[in-house]
Amino acid sequence: MPESKTANAQKTANAQAAGAPTTVTSAKPVVLPAPGRGEDLQVRVSAPATGGDLPVIVLSHGHGSSMNGYAPLADFWAAHGFVVLQPTHLDSRTLGLPAEDPRTARIWRLRIDDLGRVLDGLDTLEAALPGLAGRLDRDRIAVAGHSWGAQTASTLLGARVLDTDGVPGEDMSDPRVTAGVLLAVPGLGDDLTPFAAEHLPFMRPSFGTMTTPALIVAGDHDDSALSTRGPDWFTDAYTHSPAGKSLLTLFGAEHSLGGIAGYEAAETTDESPARVALIQRLTTAFLRSALHSEDTGWKAAATALAEDPNPLGELRTN
Repeated sequence: MPESKTANAQKTANAQAAGAPTTVTSAKPVVLPAPGRGEDLQVRVSAPATGGDLPVIVLSHGHGSSMNGYAPLADFWAAHGFVVLQPTHLDSRTLGLPAEDPRTARIWRLRIDDLGRVLDGLDTLEAALPGLAGRLDRDRIAVAGHSWGAQTASTLLGARVLDTDGVPGEDMSDPRVTAGVLLAVPGLGDDLTPFAAEHLPFMRPSFGTMTTPALIVAGDHDDSALSTRGPDWFTDAYTHSPAGKSLLTLFGAEHSLGGIAGYEAAETTDESPARVALIQRLTTAFLRSALHSEDTGWKAAATALAEDPNPLGELRTN
């Protein structure tokens, strides 16, 4: 009798966890039509060269980055059994959108549309990478993001944006997404600086309806110029959301969390290969277990961190 889809996927994940990472193949730019956006959406597709029933991660970049960013995460995830899809949002420096462009005020909302468009375009994205056809597991999809990208990703998990009267806006969650990783996700809008409150009105999240399981990663030295609070602002997505969340607080980490934005990225102010390696391991373990209920890797990774005599961070769950 043929192996079940779950058993096959678990066998692939176990093999990759136990041995060396697999070879990764990638295609870019894969272009998805985007009527009303002003220009079509460019996406990078990365996947392991072997294996089947591969879960999907849609990765939203931080302000100014692109589909070429976050290689320390995208490469690692792809080498360990995930198909990673990276859209280039309109705020990317590679596109050079002028500040006076009429779309500027709506980029936060267009970013969310970009993630939905990626999920709608799985057929095109799968076909664009030779050898990938038929290997995606479309029942296991996660979103991830860093900074502004984390806020973008959080909306697909159930977070909403409050209007000026504090009323939650539309529900933009996506039932296709069943797990998330939010890295340095901005906190509550009540704690914005006057500048941020005036110029970034969309930074008023409500996490009360963010019910999808997620791992939130924050640095305890991440002081944002947009907030009147300290680093704990970046833990609000954990503190103010329903149960089913985990919080990884990294000791000594600033906004780049050790360098996840890219190899030798100029914006990294707290370079730490060890910290990045920890994020790679823990996010991979979390996503595997969140997407495959029978996977015990997350529990093992959490135990290993708790028993480390010199831990790089602390893990909590609610």
